[in-house]
Amino acid sequence: MQRIMLKSKLHRVTTTHSELNYEGSCAIDENLLEAADIKEYEQIDIWNINNGERFTTYAIRAERDSGIISVNGSAARKAAPGDLLIIASFVSLSELEIAKHAPRLIYADVENRIARTSHQIPLQSVEHAQAA
Repeated sequence: MQRIMLKSKLHRVTTTHSELNYEGSCAIDENLLEAADIKEYEQIDIWNINNGERFTTYAIRAERDSGIISVNGSAARKAAPGDLLIIASFVSLSELEIAKHAPRLIYADVENRIARTSHQIPLQSVEHAQAA
């Protein structure tokens, strides 16, 4: 049996551009792509924290150290500059692979620089969500 598991997540990155008349995709600073192990043209899911929109597209590389997160094409209607996003990628794993799997969790600062990384969601986040 194969299960679809979280491979990586860019948490709370800020949308810098929203380009409606650009071929669809999401341009992501190359530093963030590498940190999250997201390849150019890989499928990604995007969840907009500001408006609740959820959509699927693919990643393209933006200039390294630019901080760019550009939502392009028709998806540009789902995110505006300044919106906070979660960008996730997934992988299909066997039960044996799952036992050794740890997702890459990349947390960004307000300029889309890497603030910290982890391989598991902090327990306090889960406890806080349950208390709310």
